[in-house]
Amino acid sequence: MRIIDLSSHIDASAYEADPVTHEVLTAAQGAEHMAEQLKARLGVEFDVSVLRDSEFLTLDRISLTSHTGTHVDAPSHYGSKTTYGNGIPRHIDEMPLEWFHNPGVKLDVRGHGTGAIGPEVLEKEFARIGYTPKPMDIVILDTGAAEHAGTQTYFTDYTGLDGPATNLLLDLGVKVIATDAFSLDAPFPDIVKRYLQTKDESVLWPAHFAGRDREYCQIERLANLEALPDFGFTVVAFPVKIKGAGAGWTRAVALLDD
Repeated sequence: MRIIDLSSHIDASAYEADPVTHEVLTAAQGAEHMAEQLKARLGVEFDVSVLRDSEFLTLDRISLTSHTGTHVDAPSHYGSKTTYGNGIPRHIDEMPLEWFHNPGVKLDVRGHGTGAIGPEVLEKEFARIGYTPKPMDIVILDTGAAEHAGTQTYFTDYTGLDGPATNLLLDLGVKVIATDAFSLDAPFPDIVKRYLQTKDESVLWPAHFAGRDREYCQIERLANLEALPDFGFTVVAFPVKIKGAGAGWTRAVALLDD
């Protein structure tokens, strides 16, 4: 079995719409920090020179959003109310793990430019690969956006789904839709521009807002999709268990039998 990494980096040196800060305490600094904490909390004096090279442990302090890097959006990310269930969307720590370990299907939607594609594009891909997603399959959209990760273009130029395309996949029983782009919806500037031109509210984040009426999750910011076949692999993307959060990071991988 091959394990194919589908995750993008969390990189404080790369461009992010919400910048990441990453502070590293070296092993030497970690020793001083430990000694300071022992004295402040327990009144214990500790001489770090007794440690090999006067070093203890490194420590990373990172500030970032839960939507940085490869992550899973929970239903609570889409809004505070739903028209299904008890009307309250679930947070990421409440989602069933079974959703995130399922057969994967890759749809090639590269070459469609910036904006939102409709169901006809997806149906054409079903026909091309000879496979229609089944209930609980994890559908992955290969938009080509991962090529621009770490740049401003990654956040402004990519392909998303419109409302009918999103609902087509949900009608098939899909519970997790994934993409290599920043968002499953079209870029913010494109959405706002089309709304101002048309005053059509259906263009306003339709893929996300579909989650107010139908429970599903998104995986965003995948990478390395060129290593995947169209289908015949398993996706594993368990989200980090953050209490009450609308999203959680994941180290998404594909399992492929050779």
